[in-house]
Amino acid sequence: MNKDPSRAVEQVARLSYGRLVAQLARRTGSLADAEDALGDALARALEAWPVSGVPDNPRAWLATVAWRRLTDQARHRALPDTYQMELIRMAEERGSTAECTSDPRLGLMFVCAHPSIDPALRAPLMLQTVLGLDARRMASVFLIPPGTLGQRLTRAKAKIEAANIPFAPPEGRDFEGRMRDVLNAVYAAYAVGYNGIPAGDTKSVGMAQEAIWLASLIAAEYPPESEAHALFALMLFAEARRPARTDKASGALVPLEEQDTELWDAACLADAERALAHAVRNPSLGRYQLEASIQAVHAARRRTGKTDWQELALLYTGLVRIAPTIGARTGHAAALAKTDGPEAALEALDAIEADKVASYQPWWATRAHVLAELGRTEDAMATFDRAIGLCDDPAARIYLAGRKSALLHS
Repeated sequence: MNKDPSRAVEQVARLSYGRLVAQLARRTGSLADAEDALGDALARALEAWPVSGVPDNPRAWLATVAWRRLTDQARHRALPDTYQMELIRMAEERGSTAECTSDPRLGLMFVCAHPSIDPALRAPLMLQTVLGLDARRMASVFLIPPGTLGQRLTRAKAKIEAANIPFAPPEGRDFEGRMRDVLNAVYAAYAVGYNGIPAGDTKSVGMAQEAIWLASLIAAEYPPESEAHALFALMLFAEARRPARTDKASGALVPLEEQDTELWDAACLADAERALAHAVRNPSLGRYQLEASIQAVHAARRRTGKTDWQELALLYTGLVRIAPTIGARTGHAAALAKTDGPEAALEALDAIEADKVASYQPWWATRAHVLAELGRTEDAMATFDRAIGLCDDPAARIYLAGRKSALLHS
């Protein structure tokens, strides 16, 4: 743990926020109280640690301070004696529960995926409560204005408390749908972190690693869940390519098909292939099995020296059929550009509803490339401008600006 007080607080918040919130909420039944108590503990750490020094176990320190605040609140609210005694016992345990082997975040994520919660809010609610993401950072991922998203998340937390939803994985028919939402949230967390990596965003790097850990945890906890193993594989395939994503000289993003495969992490790729092999033992033809299979085709270029675009187009066709997300449809169009030509790709892009792609940067970037291939230079230049304007990643901006410049001088 970093011994610089401010950095130490930031690090423990990044690595342990979700675990601590889950532990507190599971014991008290109040997600809002848990977040408030932990926020207060973090604020106190910023005041105390520069004076007293960083404790040997920062997470246990935070747990103790947060629990004591909850105990005080219980007394002031004159809550039932049994609740007060439970909180007092938690405080007396000090940090011991924070070191338990089971990860309470899984239970918290299933709570956030309860059927009473708006489906559109389940993933962002999980990301906020488990990983500490704020509404501003999630807004671009879920295409919801930050203020609106923040208000909706606050109401969702109140609903969890009012409904007295148990902080435990569900059973029976409810399990499958909630597991799907949990996996979607983990993947969204990885996407946020992965896209921040080229910019050198340490918080994003940590988030990507945390998402991979959560995926491995779910896969280990539920071995028969093929989609959990497929998601783990999908993330490992992407992580293996991280060393090749950015050109060290220019700082520009390197497109997947142009990356030096020798820079890919061979051990990580092998782990990804093992996870995918485990997933296909119980094939479900779910979203993540198809997405992981797409990444496996790309990874095969390390062995064969070429990309099988026909197979990619076929896999994307299946993915769009079962999960017609904007990302899947945009990826399908990119594959069609290689197999059927830019006209087919443009037709596929234009078939996506305009209101859904207005702020979706990959759609604009893909469209700019397709227009350039069609020789529609003026349209391509304007579309490159739109893609660059929507881009949060400096490496991607450098790459797109370079493509635009090359088109201008061609």
